[in-house]
Amino acid sequence: MFSYAAAMTTDASATSADLSLTLDEEGAGRPVLVLHGGGGPATVAGLARHLSRTARTITPVHPGWDGTHRPAWLTGVDDLALVYLRLLHERGLRDVLVVGSSLGGWIAAEMAVRDSAGTITGLVLIDAVGVQVETEPITDVFALDARGVAEHSWHDPDRSYVAPADVPTEELARRHANMATMRVLAGDPYMHDPTLLRRLGQVRVPALLLWGESDRIVTPAYGAAYADAFGNGRLEVIPGAGHLPQLEQPEAVFALVDAHLHRTGDPSLHQ
Repeated sequence: MFSYAAAMTTDASATSADLSLTLDEEGAGRPVLVLHGGGGPATVAGLARHLSRTARTITPVHPGWDGTHRPAWLTGVDDLALVYLRLLHERGLRDVLVVGSSLGGWIAAEMAVRDSAGTITGLVLIDAVGVQVETEPITDVFALDARGVAEHSWHDPDRSYVAPADVPTEELARRHANMATMRVLAGDPYMHDPTLLRRLGQVRVPALLLWGESDRIVTPAYGAAYADAFGNGRLEVIPGAGHLPQLEQPEAVFALVDAHLHRTGDPSLHQ
């Protein structure tokens, strides 16, 4: 259990004896929960700002990222999924669109499987991990150096890669701490739940899966298998993008997410 105090356009904290959530909340309209991946909240900040023009966006920092506290009991993606479902329930939110990037997409999928109250009415998964596709293994980012991560993540690594020697010490420390948290939450089994793919068939809400054509962490073929597993899933491949298309091709991603936001849900609830 946890309670919280919300403040528009500022960080808000959800606190209890052992759990504290930090989140940004902006905008008005249909609720949209935006979930970041292993790279941290900065990877979805632009997308959240864009969505806040027409929707009520809630963007948490996963416990353990960017210096936030992770309680000892929070050791898996399923725990995070339940935490965020509780957040939506205690805020009395309905007709929620959940948008998740990479690890955040996995959390979104686990939330949808567990959403017995029907709070979630739409999903957007952006180059999500979380399922096992035998023919398309997930690249082990823990085994890669910084250059290797860039080459697997970006459409044009040479434009995006920054050598560790050129990264400020504090930023390197933050990245290492985030990676350590990700190992705890998603390291065993690596970046997936072996049962999730078969469970996705019970999710009937419209699920849009966006995939960078050059993603070499989870390939577009992996994304196609992911989309096919949903009861109502659709894949869109983004040209000129890798694992984070919202950063490399933001306008294309924004347009597709906007269309899904307006195509799904119940507008009468937010008038």
